[in-house]
Amino acid sequence: MTEKPFLVSGRNTLIHKIRKLDLLVVNGEDHPPVVVTHKGIKEYAGKVPENKREAKNQDMELVDLTSIDVFGEEKILLFVQTINGKEYKVDYSKHGTPLFIKIHQENAF
Repeated sequence: MTEKPFLVSGRNTLIHKIRKLDLLVVNGEDHPPVVVTHKGIKEYAGKVPENKREAKNQDMELVDLTSIDVFGEEKILLFVQTINGKEYKVDYSKHGTPLFIKIHQENAF
């Protein structure tokens, strides 16, 4: 079994931890996917891979928030900590506005 490229913390926080794999975060069918890289986070505009194997071929880890091994339900508010020490707030209720993805905290290393 290989190590997961992310950790789940609390009720709504993902921590990205492997630089060479991006996280493709899906949150149910009504919310847009977001991609987490070692540099930051943004809305994903590409085709969502059909399965984890297809995602791995694109150097991504498919993270379904509704999966029982992640959160088990859709989230309106998600916090994502990236490898570069920034924590982002993804507010799905604000999709389509500049408040959809914002830096929540910046940690100095």
